[in-house]
Amino acid sequence: MKTLKIKVENMTSTHGNDVPNQFEIRTADGVYFQSYNSIIAFCPFGEGKVCLDRNKWDYSRTTGKYRNMFLRETKKETSVKIDNGVYELVDLN
Repeated sequence: MKTLKIKVENMTSTHGNDVPNQFEIRTADGVYFQSYNSIIAFCPFGEGKVCLDRNKWDYSRTTGKYRNMFLRETKKETSVKIDNGVYELVDLN
């Protein structure tokens, strides 16, 4: 049987504290960002586009704050990348 290696960690605030309900999920394929019960983004290792959930990527102010931290960019930068096809909007949930 093949063993899956998945690691789930709370995101960390700018003060170094674990943030409840905001998670990074590391898999063999890449890293997911989950806010509460929704997958918001997926960043693949190696080749491939960053994927954002088409319905949840800009769901709330809190989700946006931690999405920006996860992607290391502003909402404006993310929007430009979506418009230019650098990021793909998909159904992650």
